[in-house]
Amino acid sequence: MENNILVAGGTGDLGGRIIKALLVNGATVKAIVRNGSDPATVEQLKSNGVDIISVDFKDHVALTAACQDVSCVVSALAGLRDVVVDTQTLLLEAAVAAGVPRFISSDYSTDFNQLPEGANRNFDLRKEFMQKIDSAAIKATSIFNGAFAELLNYNIPFLDHKNKTVAYWERPDWKVDFTSMNDTAAFTAKAALDDGTPRHLRIASFQVSASEIAAASGYTLQNRGTLAELDAYNKSERAAHPEGENELYAKWQQSQYMHSMFSAHNVTLDNDRYPGLTWSNLEEYLRQ
Repeated sequence: MENNILVAGGTGDLGGRIIKALLVNGATVKAIVRNGSDPATVEQLKSNGVDIISVDFKDHVALTAACQDVSCVVSALAGLRDVVVDTQTLLLEAAVAAGVPRFISSDYSTDFNQLPEGANRNFDLRKEFMQKIDSAAIKATSIFNGAFAELLNYNIPFLDHKNKTVAYWERPDWKVDFTSMNDTAAFTAKAALDDGTPRHLRIASFQVSASEIAAASGYTLQNRGTLAELDAYNKSERAAHPEGENELYAKWQQSQYMHSMFSAHNVTLDNDRYPGLTWSNLEEYLRQ
């Protein structure tokens, strides 16, 4: 069982990076994939030495068998309720039935414990699953990495390269947490192999304010108003566009992420928990 890790969501971007980091750290990796997963991605995982298990998540017996002799389940599943709550719950139940001691849930995000219900739909789903795992007979760990640093390349309002603006809500000096996907994966792999992880781990490749990014980039600092105004706008847009409930990143959900970035951040970091990790920096993303 030692260093035998089961990954769910390994065919996704973050999941694939976590698997790569686990292999670098000498772990034996099993990846459970659903029927219909991209064949090329599955074959690549196989060629890297990953044991692929194709399973129907609704098949409790088969899923429990896949979890046998595993020291930690790492979930990198992404989606809406049917995935974050329902599918993760099926995985959790199988892990408990198989006697898996530890479970790292797919909570790679801002620390949503600091946010009220309704502020972020996707975070509310994670909170719902958190209630389930906290009542289960398994040791749970959540890793809060803030926003993925790669978002800084996508012309989000916080850093809009097209219009050369840096937006903020209410607090130009508020530090926003950013962690690259590779850094998140490297830390997650270390945590998966660490039997002593606490309930929550908090990391950031860098923490930076809108004022600091504007100074570093030469872009114009843009005041978008108060957080209360943004929250009211998000609620109004959500009510006006109910079709977004079936979209992972509806426009109002994207705006909710902006609200979350300026409402919660990691006060203390666990970056130093695993020596030897190299963290990305803001300059890498400004150069890109």
